[in-house]
Amino acid sequence: MALANGDSAHSLPNRDTKTELTHGDRHDSGTAMDTTAPLKPVSDAQTTPKAESESGPPKSENPDGETKTDILKSAPEAGPSNNPSFVLVEQNHVRYEDRPIPTLSSPHDVIINVKHTGICGSDVHYWHAGQLGSFIVKAPMVLGHESSGIVHSIGTAVTSLKPGDRVAMEPGITCRRCNRCKEGLYNLCPDTKFAATPPFDGTLARYYTLPADFCYKLPENVSLLEGALVEPLSVAIHVVRQTGIQPGQRVVVFGAGPVGLLSLATCKAFGAGVIVSVDLNEERLKFAKTYAATHTFIPAKGESPEKGAERLAEECGLGDGADVVIDASGAEPCIQQGMAVLRRGGSYAQAGMGKTEVNWPIFTMIDKELTVRGSFRYKQGDYEMSVRLLAAGKISVKELITRQVSFEDAEQAFKDTKEAKGIKIVIDGPA
Repeated sequence: MALANGDSAHSLPNRDTKTELTHGDRHDSGTAMDTTAPLKPVSDAQTTPKAESESGPPKSENPDGETKTDILKSAPEAGPSNNPSFVLVEQNHVRYEDRPIPTLSSPHDVIINVKHTGICGSDVHYWHAGQLGSFIVKAPMVLGHESSGIVHSIGTAVTSLKPGDRVAMEPGITCRRCNRCKEGLYNLCPDTKFAATPPFDGTLARYYTLPADFCYKLPENVSLLEGALVEPLSVAIHVVRQTGIQPGQRVVVFGAGPVGLLSLATCKAFGAGVIVSVDLNEERLKFAKTYAATHTFIPAKGESPEKGAERLAEECGLGDGADVVIDASGAEPCIQQGMAVLRRGGSYAQAGMGKTEVNWPIFTMIDKELTVRGSFRYKQGDYEMSVRLLAAGKISVKELITRQVSFEDAEQAFKDTKEAKGIKIVIDGPA
């Protein structure tokens, strides 16, 4: 059995996203890039906005019919452009660029000084393959989407945040108008603009613009470094919630990558009784056992899904089978064994991405009357739950951070992630 460390579904763009858009299209909800108005970075402490002159700065119209002086609560200071960015130029070719600094084009937006960014499998895939599925890098694109930072500037309509606030950044901006958005299932919005998904730029830069309600204020006991892992934790929380897990239930999670490990921790926080981690990597399994798993299991080479499921249930005390199975690997043998180890009437959720098409055990699904669901990114409430669980100490993410590197060492960090050196490498923002 080959257990793939596949890209999880959260990193993929929505299938309805138009890939023919050019690099000129903006990564956020209409935010323009202005090289004439750079921002001064702030510390963790709140800053005092620079006072405007009596006559005020020149006014220019924006698409909403408002003026820039109407939009900004904290105006940017004058000076040269200074927005270092880590850019994927084309397959296997990255470089650092000093890009324009974003300005606020909506009164509901904020500008974030990005402090930490975790490396996701999708970023690595775009880097070494130049594409992910049908989504192809056709023009230079800033990488990164697992980020935290400090609020630098806010729009006039923003009341939930102030400059200096530390936040976790949700990197997908939705239309807010479609039926899925109105249902709270905005992860299924066909017009999502997701960071570091062609043609939209990512967060590996000094500054990034987001709507204020896509920024989640971090409690005092949650660090900015931990805040960078709120994104993958939200993916894990979403997939676990998709299963309808109940306290005391028996859970098997296939794949011990970041999302698989965070799924184990989420199951534990939700009160699962037996939590099994399945992988081929013994080092990962040792970590899983100390982190959140009650049991670990290594599939045998050449073993059928049914025989493997029997052995898994016997060795890990699953009785008549697991109540819940989560696949975070994307590997076809894991999917098949996961179906086989479920009890009748059990629940299955798919988070890992492997081959586009796999052999699916449809008879097993029907015969056992299984509940089977996909899992894509995160929906309303998942980010809030992530922050609350971290603040309450119900889940810890510090242990997953293998290494913290400088912005200048980003390319080497990508190479190490591709070679599976460690679990999660976090890149600091530009100094």
